[in-house]
Amino acid sequence: MSVDLSTTLSWTTATGDAATMLGELQPNILKAHVRDHLSALFLSFGDAAEARAFLVSVTGKMKSAKAHLDEVGAFKAGDAAGTPYVGVGLTAAGYHALGVENFPQDEAFLRGMTAPDTRRKLNDPPRSTFDPGYRGEIHAVVLVGDATDKAMAARRNELLGLLPDSATVLAEETGLGRVNARGEGIEHFGYVDGRSQPLFLTEDVDAEKNNTDGINVWNPAAPLEQVLVPDTAAPDPGVHFGSYFVFRKLEQNVRRFKQAEADLADTLGLTGEDRERAGAMLIGRFEDGTPLTTQREDGAESPVSNNFTYDSDRAALKCPFQAHIRKTNPRGSGGAEDPAGERRHLMARRGVTYGERPDDPNAEVPPAARPSGGVGLLFMAFNSRLGNQFEFTQAVWADNPGFPIVDGVTPGLDPVIGQGERGSSDYTVDWGGSAQRTAGPVPQSVTLRGGEYFFMPSLAFLRAL
Repeated sequence: MSVDLSTTLSWTTATGDAATMLGELQPNILKAHVRDHLSALFLSFGDAAEARAFLVSVTGKMKSAKAHLDEVGAFKAGDAAGTPYVGVGLTAAGYHALGVENFPQDEAFLRGMTAPDTRRKLNDPPRSTFDPGYRGEIHAVVLVGDATDKAMAARRNELLGLLPDSATVLAEETGLGRVNARGEGIEHFGYVDGRSQPLFLTEDVDAEKNNTDGINVWNPAAPLEQVLVPDTAAPDPGVHFGSYFVFRKLEQNVRRFKQAEADLADTLGLTGEDRERAGAMLIGRFEDGTPLTTQREDGAESPVSNNFTYDSDRAALKCPFQAHIRKTNPRGSGGAEDPAGERRHLMARRGVTYGERPDDPNAEVPPAARPSGGVGLLFMAFNSRLGNQFEFTQAVWADNPGFPIVDGVTPGLDPVIGQGERGSSDYTVDWGGSAQRTAGPVPQSVTLRGGEYFFMPSLAFLRAL
């Protein structure tokens, strides 16, 4: 028996090799772990033996994916909250620094995010503009997350106490989750975030089917092979798996984005409550998560709808082709691949916001009252193929003015995460109407401040160091 990667996994009934895999897999990959309070420590190693010993000791503070899922089940049954999340990732340079061979050989992973070829492919800014801790060679990341700051900080300090003097903390990021009035996670522009995810566990697919608006239009189920990779450096790659991990610190200029929303509303002549639609045309959802393609105004049920496609909006008379969520998950409407091919580019996003601000992201205040920096998103995502998932989404979808592919239309860059020269785009004046106006470029409001590609190895590999 081996692990079937071609479908979802039922963790509650997993036996044999599948159960072994769950017992040696890091949490947060197949199912998001709570990380409202997060510390991300970026390390470089100076001594291979001491670095190996450090990672072995860190493994003693980690739990498996199976243990995490058991904790989630116990919590739902009314038992105590779970233990903090600890995750460990290594760069290709980190494997070399440890003296480890046979590690996973994804082409983009070996190249690294800061390589010139990667920068050109993604239209990333020069490495010299990154925050200082990201300008040199990174070997590892250690993530510590929990629902409370107290528990996260205690575990973080335990791990720092294990760090040898030969290792250096190059940078530390502190994530702080934000929610709206309904308790749903939002990002700093004020929009519900993280709702549309590939689901790898049968139990999660069933919950989506039974506890939300259903999965009959858009089924989020995804095979394990879309996120898991055999850990070739582990004792038994047949049951020991990991995942490629993307980390990007994305600073958000909220003031600039909110001004762009207002400018678009002015250009289209939107008045009153309808002005909210300008922002929804940039994102593809209203702030509360209501998909623009399904409604002309906000007012979605909770939890936020995910059971939709763009089949009823082929001409983009409701949701623009260039809207962020339409660019990064076209749901079968991209024009280049069949729906199954498009799905293979989706990744498991696990980001969290960072930065403090005095204003309420959802309050009605002028753009001048918004922060222009110091806040943003710690973008984190798990992939089985970096080139076909993260890099494809950024380069071929978000940064490509010609995507989606529509005769006679150049949609433009993704207004949120698109990088490159920005041009004008067309927007429908009335929701579902035919009259359109051309609006000037949406200024870039999201800036990459640093990041790297990692592999999150199996616990078995870390213990065997």
